[in-house]
Amino acid sequence: MAILISVVALLATFYQLYLQRTHNEKSLKPLGQIDLPDFNKQLAVHVRNNGLGPLIIDRLTFVKDGQSYTNIDDCLDLHPRSYMRMAINDAVKRVVLPHAHLVVFETQFGEHEGESEINHARRQLASITLKVEGRDIYDNKITLQRNFNWFARYMGAC
Repeated sequence: MAILISVVALLATFYQLYLQRTHNEKSLKPLGQIDLPDFNKQLAVHVRNNGLGPLIIDRLTFVKDGQSYTNIDDCLDLHPRSYMRMAINDAVKRVVLPHAHLVVFETQFGEHEGESEINHARRQLASITLKVEGRDIYDNKITLQRNFNWFARYMGAC
């Protein structure tokens, strides 16, 4: 009888460990989204983590006119020094902490630059789609995707 109770207690312990791991996986899940801020002469692309666990980004893929690129520079006809960008590849990974964001692209236009320069950059960005491939700390795959049509919303026909 004592052996039977010991075996049942051991099984109950393993089941409790399983439940705890499942709870931790769900509790520490990252919730990623791609934000496209466009205000006050600033254009940006951010990967935001609204979850409670870290988001490990393995790869960024930019798609323009059916072609895939790993660097946003290849998709834009803007001066490379006019914007900040983040490159992620097999050698360089990034971690987005909970309630933080990763800047994929960002530019701030000066007071001397007018609406035509801003619209030129918006037009360049509007034809791009970003695909983010990542994972959580339990190695569950996470994929985010968003096109940048948001930048063309005030420009009429691009």
